[in-house]
Amino acid sequence: MKTVSVIIPVYKAEKYIASTLQSALDQTYKNIEILIIDDGSPDRSIEICQQFTDPRIKIIRQKNRGLPGARNTGIRHAKGEYLTLLDADDLWSPEKLEKHVKHLDNSPNVGVSFSRSAFIDDDGKPLGIYQMPQIKGITSAIVLCRNPISNGSAAVIKREVFEAIKFQDNLYGTVEDFYFDEQSRHTNGDSTDVECWFRMSVKSDLQIEGIPEALTLYRVNSGGLSANLLKQLDSWELAISRARLYAPEIVNQWEALARAYQLRYLARRAVTLQDGAMAVKLVNQALATNWRILFKEPRRTLLTLAAAYLVLLLPQSLYGQIEAFALKRTGANQRRRILQGQSS
Repeated sequence: MKTVSVIIPVYKAEKYIASTLQSALDQTYKNIEILIIDDGSPDRSIEICQQFTDPRIKIIRQKNRGLPGARNTGIRHAKGEYLTLLDADDLWSPEKLEKHVKHLDNSPNVGVSFSRSAFIDDDGKPLGIYQMPQIKGITSAIVLCRNPISNGSAAVIKREVFEAIKFQDNLYGTVEDFYFDEQSRHTNGDSTDVECWFRMSVKSDLQIEGIPEALTLYRVNSGGLSANLLKQLDSWELAISRARLYAPEIVNQWEALARAYQLRYLARRAVTLQDGAMAVKLVNQALATNWRILFKEPRRTLLTLAAAYLVLLLPQSLYGQIEAFALKRTGANQRRRILQGQSS
């Protein structure tokens, strides 16, 4: 039975870390080690972790390096044949690791196994909607444009994939192995996971493939300012510039389409924040950047466009009623697709 190393970076997560850690301990697949990376957290997060007495837990402390730096530390210390990341505010279904291990064990050509994700709110309550990425036939272009892995808590990864993307650098006074590119971490945001998944698709011979179940519970932070959306775009642009260093042909071919998808995603975030002016600006910019998104994904693009103008033009109460109805319909359709995928 293979060992799975669960890496949990921790920084200012005292509100969530107990339930996150418990969801890792509750896995039906028991042969795991849990590496909690204290990234210089100033709150009670690590004190809460220390209240758990399971011998599979190990706490590793370091000065603050940010999320990619904490992930890198965890990967360096991991002993498992399979490695997985769990963000300190996300949760897992109990059978998640068991299903991913089975997928990887039975698929010698697959190196990254990811799941779909269910959205939860700040209190951990299901929102009834899901991340529904493509799960088969994933190419480097698809990773760059659509990021099917979707979030850092969704994937279980074979060690040889990390070996394929490893590089060495001296950022903190000594030469170390790196996996996530800490130099692509922007002060305004973090898109290092997208860059890492893309590098895996380019440098590893093993495939990226998903399983249809929604096994990750991804927490949505409803707070924040619309101005932060433009900062997220800055971080994405930095990650793309780093990716161009080792895969210039792929990036140059697909960059415009990838940027259009990113702008459309940020427009949906602006809709969630009910900033109609920002949503309209971003979705129009997405279409101007590459109009092909309208033909590649017409339904999603038109829905984003309509939602942006509706939140701009309608009274907030009326838009809220329309949004609630649309989300209910969307969630029902997504659940039906998930069930169909599981049965097939």
